[in-house]
Amino acid sequence: MQSNGFYEHDAALAQYLEFHFGELWHGEPNFPKELADAALEAMDGRYSGRALDIGCACGRTSFELARVFDHVDGIDYSNRFVQACKEMATHKVIRYARPEEGELVTHQERTLEHLGLEQTPKRVVFHQGDACDLPPQFKDYDLVLAGNLIDRLYDPARFLTTIHERLTHDGLLVIASPYTWLEEYTPRESWVGGFLKDGQPYGTLDGLRDTLAPNFRLLGQPRSLPFVIRETRNKFQHSFSELTVWQRVDV
Repeated sequence: MQSNGFYEHDAALAQYLEFHFGELWHGEPNFPKELADAALEAMDGRYSGRALDIGCACGRTSFELARVFDHVDGIDYSNRFVQACKEMATHKVIRYARPEEGELVTHQERTLEHLGLEQTPKRVVFHQGDACDLPPQFKDYDLVLAGNLIDRLYDPARFLTTIHERLTHDGLLVIASPYTWLEEYTPRESWVGGFLKDGQPYGTLDGLRDTLAPNFRLLGQPRSLPFVIRETRNKFQHSFSELTVWQRVDV
């Protein structure tokens, strides 16, 4: 192990690069890949022309969607993450310093070829952007996928009440979230759920149903996807994300 070198990235970026492209931990599958697989399954024969991966982080889900979709836009608020996505798309390899213990790191190298994704970059474009204030050119998608995003937005209702404008008339919105509402990301008055309403528990799924009802209908039942984020050799976050699929309906 070494503590410096050309592999150096900041710890948070290295953490997410490992989450997207690294090893599997504690018997759980790769979450960004599972997210894409679930979305592709939900398409169920629908036309797979254009997809939007909003909150794409380090890009694995975007690359996985591009196995099937003709075009995928990956958007993230973090410019550091977007630059990592572009590096992987351009060079088909990414190197990073994975935290191990204290100042100790190990140098990691991951390739798209190893993941069977070497042909996908030609169908993916990455952008820095705000999910709550997307430019008008991001539209006409057959799928919008928001993975572990809504509980990190400053105005999730704005995203949820306008995202139908980005979809084709029967396009799908796939949302996955652990519903971890924190005031450091989302003002308390903007939470979609996770509080008492009229004296009764009001969960995020309740909030999603109410907020999306004018423009979407829920397909099937929610499902739970596990994910593990490795912080160091001895510290991991083991969480679950609830996945729901919504079809746009014309009012």
